[in-house]
Amino acid sequence: MPTVNFVNEKKQIEVPAGANLRVEAMKAGIKLYGGLNGVGAGLNEVFNCHGLGHCGTCRVKITKGMENASPMSMMEKVTFKYNPLGPALFAYIGNEDTMRLACCTRVEGDMTVETKPPLNLTGENFFS
Repeated sequence: MPTVNFVNEKKQIEVPAGANLRVEAMKAGIKLYGGLNGVGAGLNEVFNCHGLGHCGTCRVKITKGMENASPMSMMEKVTFKYNPLGPALFAYIGNEDTMRLACCTRVEGDMTVETKPPLNLTGENFFS
């Protein structure tokens, strides 16, 4: 069974191959919804898309084992690139190779995940 290591929470969980990352993280008590750099996290836990892939609040950074994640879905691509109302667009800039939505990611092997990656609205990647 694949192992998912959550860096911020210092927690490892074993999941069945092909399991949904959001579902398994929530089962393990891991909070995925960080709000806008921490502001509004409680609201995002209630007011999210519940795994449909269009709000972008369950974004995670896969720092190791990206090859063990399912391919990026069309909904993820749209949410990351074209949804100006969601926070995922601004977190995605500069993290295109490592950012995913937990609700759209299937775990096929071991991976290391950073939950609630911050938005970088003033960094060099945003304005480049």
